[in-house]
Amino acid sequence: MSEVRSLSQLLLDFCQDLKQKQDANISRVQVDDILDAFHERGFGMILFFFALPMALPIPVPPGINVLLASPLILLTGQQMLGFKEIWMPQSMRRKTISSKHLISVLTKAIPFVRKIEILARPRLGFLTQGISSHLIGLFGLIMALTICIPIPLTNTVPSLGIACMAVGVLMRDGLAVIAGAIVGLAWISLLVFLGEAGLRFLIGSII
Repeated sequence: MSEVRSLSQLLLDFCQDLKQKQDANISRVQVDDILDAFHERGFGMILFFFALPMALPIPVPPGINVLLASPLILLTGQQMLGFKEIWMPQSMRRKTISSKHLISVLTKAIPFVRKIEILARPRLGFLTQGISSHLIGLFGLIMALTICIPIPLTNTVPSLGIACMAVGVLMRDGLAVIAGAIVGLAWISLLVFLGEAGLRFLIGSII
């Protein structure tokens, strides 16, 4: 039986594949290629990949956050409805991202992922499957929708919530799921109660 690759190893292998394609003068990668690369781990890994670049405190090249937000909405919606197989329209599958920019983001993100792997471990596994999986999808969908709101930290906080929940599903770590739900839903609660103007004022006061 082959060894199950860690999250960081999956990302590292994908980076190496992108570099090989660059050497072959293939400068862009399709969303379809990303789905194929991580399909072995299902919704959890695909959600983690699309949320990761926007969840970490690293520069994201312009355009990548917009391109990654749409798949997050589609995937979390399917997870909420209990889909077993990932579906995306061909128009979305054919969208492309610069390999150079993606390699840059993933190279900076992999050290953070390795730290996450140290902390995450199987616990409270019942919170990662069954009916809980539908709730994770619902919470993720709400967070993904807020990414579309153009205010500071809108990408980072809900994406972090989605990424944490995805790690929880992948590692059967219910505590990570709870942490992700709290982070994302607390942000959304602030947005609902304070409104966009109030949240802008609060963020401006902090930073």
